[in-house]
Amino acid sequence: MRAMRAEGFRGYQDLKLVDIPKPHVSDGRVLVKINAAGVTPLEHTILSGGYPRAKAPLVLGSEGAGVVEDANSSDFSPGARVMFTGLYGVSEDGAYSEYLAVRKETLSLIPANIDDVSAAGIPVAYLTAHMALTLSGFQAGKTVLSPAIGGSVGNAVTQLVRAMGARHAMSTTTSHAKAQQAKTLGFDEVIDLSIEKLGEGVRRITGGYGSDVVIDAIGGDILSEALGTLAIGGSLTTLGYSAGRKSTIDVTDLIWKRANIKSFSLFAQPPEMWSTAWASIFKLLASGAIKPIVARTFALEDAADALRYQIESRPFGRIVLKI
Repeated sequence: MRAMRAEGFRGYQDLKLVDIPKPHVSDGRVLVKINAAGVTPLEHTILSGGYPRAKAPLVLGSEGAGVVEDANSSDFSPGARVMFTGLYGVSEDGAYSEYLAVRKETLSLIPANIDDVSAAGIPVAYLTAHMALTLSGFQAGKTVLSPAIGGSVGNAVTQLVRAMGARHAMSTTTSHAKAQQAKTLGFDEVIDLSIEKLGEGVRRITGGYGSDVVIDAIGGDILSEALGTLAIGGSLTTLGYSAGRKSTIDVTDLIWKRANIKSFSLFAQPPEMWSTAWASIFKLLASGAIKPIVARTFALEDAADALRYQIESRPFGRIVLKI
């Protein structure tokens, strides 16, 4: 089968199209014929040598969508359309390939109204968003901020909380063009950081109240600024660092507001949280309450170009490989 494999971790040039054996199905696994694979920042980190746990050669790709070919005594039927994520492309070969033996607990059916390309970009972002919101104590009526409306997690959080009854579903962008695009797509509480500071935008939207919940996948200076928007008793969850791994905070933003800051890692969450999140996301997708956004697709053999485009162009929406 065809696959895009990192032969080393020195950059885009190490990602090669190879022909490798089709995987065998072992206990607890389901063989999936992959039709599309999501492109995430994690693959760039690995390919750049920034993830020590990964060992070359390694087929990249932590999420995807396709059709069950061998159900292997699982609850899934041959021919069922499924989406998945896991430590694929990190500690074992991943989704940038024509087939993958997927752990059955990391699989979900795809609603009939969602195509495979859209589904491939759902798992990491929406599972992360849903579980982080659950652990933050989110409830209907709360105000939520998740920076970067064009990014995977920022957009997923904003869509989820809007569908689940948030009083305010706020996000940001540093691009005026993206702010206009967001407005066209119906996101009317996006702070355009090219013309307004984050804190000022949150105060304007909430009437001075602030953010009950912040889910930050950006890091860097944005984390510090987002922390300053917290309302009394608010909570900030940090789970990404695309804008930088280091941030300087004002501790009084925590102390005086009786607020808290916590971290989140998707693959450290227990199985019951995964199953609850999958069920909720499936229902919201099927109803049309949330709609994944795909910015652009690439062919499997153009995976290096897809990663470069994601990192350098910062598109609005997901990048997906068609396989």
